[in-house]
Amino acid sequence: MPLPSDGGTILAINGSERVGGNTDHAIAYAGRLIAERGATLRTIALREHRISPCSPCGDCNSRTAPCLVDDDVPALVEQMASADGLIYAAPVHGFGLAHLMQVFIERAGVGYLRFTRPLADKVGGIIVTGRRYSDSSVHNQIVNNLLLNRMILVGSGFPVLLRNTTGTPGLTDTEGIDALERMVHRMLDMVQLLKRHQRVDGEPVLPRRDRNERVPRPRRGGSAPTRGDIENVH
Repeated sequence: MPLPSDGGTILAINGSERVGGNTDHAIAYAGRLIAERGATLRTIALREHRISPCSPCGDCNSRTAPCLVDDDVPALVEQMASADGLIYAAPVHGFGLAHLMQVFIERAGVGYLRFTRPLADKVGGIIVTGRRYSDSSVHNQIVNNLLLNRMILVGSGFPVLLRNTTGTPGLTDTEGIDALERMVHRMLDMVQLLKRHQRVDGEPVLPRRDRNERVPRPRRGGSAPTRGDIENVH
């Protein structure tokens, strides 16, 4: 049985353009599970926001300040940073990630998240909806993005790949639904564990040793590793 929840907020990022589609159904079901555990689900439907694609400025990898493009992404990033956990939910389009989620991941990541990694140690989950093909590839892409942002992915069995070949939106994939249920409960269990640790110790479970992966970490004597250092690591 899952541990009783002491609350917490999960933010679902809905990357589907289709109102009432499979992705909407999946998030609604996750919301019911979350509510039963005494936690809260909030949803960002990307289709309802102004999200500009990355511009041709070309200085994303060298700039030291957030992106200057004027759209809704900064406010959405603030919502993400205030949540205890995030579920990225998106359909497969053209054998890849739906373009709304793709554009958002690029803009949010390169334009804002890369500077201080504010999503570090937040619990992450992924839902991919599709007809039949390429859902695992899309899932793998989002996994890499969550790991880049130093989030915590709780293994819960099979990935949440919800397939529907009927042409009518809905939850028809029994195994996918089971995976969704397991993922949601594991996410809430981890959120509860992290909150409990914070209350007892007053400190986060995982210490922050650097701001982001572009900041050199101190090594032996504060110097960069030599070829010999690398060869002697077993």
